[in-house]
Amino acid sequence: MTQRNTPHPPHPTRPADGTSVHGAAPHPDRTDGSSSPHGVAAATTSRTHALAFDSVASQYAAARPGYPAALYDTLEELTGRPLKGSLVVDVGAGTGIATRALRDRGARIVAVEPGHAMADELRRALPGVPLLRAAGDALPLADGTADLVTYAQAWHWTDPARSVPEAFRVLARPHGALALWWNVPDPDMAWTRAQEARLADRLPGYHAHGVTTEAARIIRGLDPGLAPVYRRLHWTRRVSLDTHLANLGSRSYFAAIGREAAAPVLADERGRLLELFPDETVEEAYALDLTVTLHAS
Repeated sequence: MTQRNTPHPPHPTRPADGTSVHGAAPHPDRTDGSSSPHGVAAATTSRTHALAFDSVASQYAAARPGYPAALYDTLEELTGRPLKGSLVVDVGAGTGIATRALRDRGARIVAVEPGHAMADELRRALPGVPLLRAAGDALPLADGTADLVTYAQAWHWTDPARSVPEAFRVLARPHGALALWWNVPDPDMAWTRAQEARLADRLPGYHAHGVTTEAARIIRGLDPGLAPVYRRLHWTRRVSLDTHLANLGSRSYFAAIGREAAAPVLADERGRLLELFPDETVEEAYALDLTVTLHAS
């Protein structure tokens, strides 16, 4: 994969899971114009869409991408502490994709998930992980108990005015940190941009990914004493065409319209993608947007 030109060029790596990844140096805060002046309108959507994932929970668990090893290395760099031995609260844990990886890095993990079907998938996959049925706007945890609060692919479903203070309430001083991250389709890839444009045109509930690069600005707007840091990583994975389409179908705006309405859109995408990937192996390209905020001392 072509490396970005950045002020401090990243070093390409290849994790053991066979994905390819490279990391970028810290970006300046930026926006794509899709959020409101305070960011809250773009950062929050309907609870109906958020809980629509329950209807595709098993599909989500099977088809959604994980995260590259470079993400967890970057978390340790930005927080200044190892994941091993840290008490991590993974909020909006879903089926446990990030939960498992954090546990495997040695974290003492507590998962928080409001959806019943998603939580059931997590319990089956990670029976030894403590699981709380709750949401990030009201965490059922004591003050100052966690080293790290994480949101993987989930913070945009919260009300930042509530979820940010809640995270810092449960974080220990002075080393506690809030980490938010998202895989988004890499906008540098032409076929990915074209696919996103088609989905935006056909799906009424489609939402862009503006909050993923605006989280730092939103957090600073809520508390000017906080100093969030933004990083963007790039990585790829190779999957079957069926897995790619299942991944698309697990997005909230597909889940919200139901399988019958989603079927013709996904069928059209299959036809388009067969022209690009005739061997039915798709190389998905992701930008991974990460924002880490340390507890104000």
